[in-house]
Amino acid sequence: MAAQPRDVVEQYVKLVATGPTDAIVELYAENATVQDPIGGETRVGHDKIRELYAALEYMQRETELHTVKVKDNHAAVSFTMVGTVNGQRMTLAPIDVMEFDDAGKIISMRAYWGPEDLKMEPIEG
Repeated sequence: MAAQPRDVVEQYVKLVATGPTDAIVELYAENATVQDPIGGETRVGHDKIRELYAALEYMQRETELHTVKVKDNHAAVSFTMVGTVNGQRMTLAPIDVMEFDDAGKIISMRAYWGPEDLKMEPIEG
């Protein structure tokens, strides 16, 4: 039985916080596309998608899921990711829009966020 979009989205947000990268990539169909952020480079296929998420491996991070909206094989998700790296705290609040195939794999993900949705702050301590 194919995974339901809501379940995949919830797993995606969890894995963005915990990894591993390959587990995130496995949520995608082989020739899926990712545009993160929207208007940026379109990554096609597992190898290019892996490059995007591998950047998270060097960061301590956590996520908070806010909203998931599902209609048929489409979903929109609002969440916040907070990460720490090199003495900085990064907070990103995107809205990701996904499309799924019949097997429950993500075939398209487009992340909507701009400069106002990304905050970098030094960690005091």
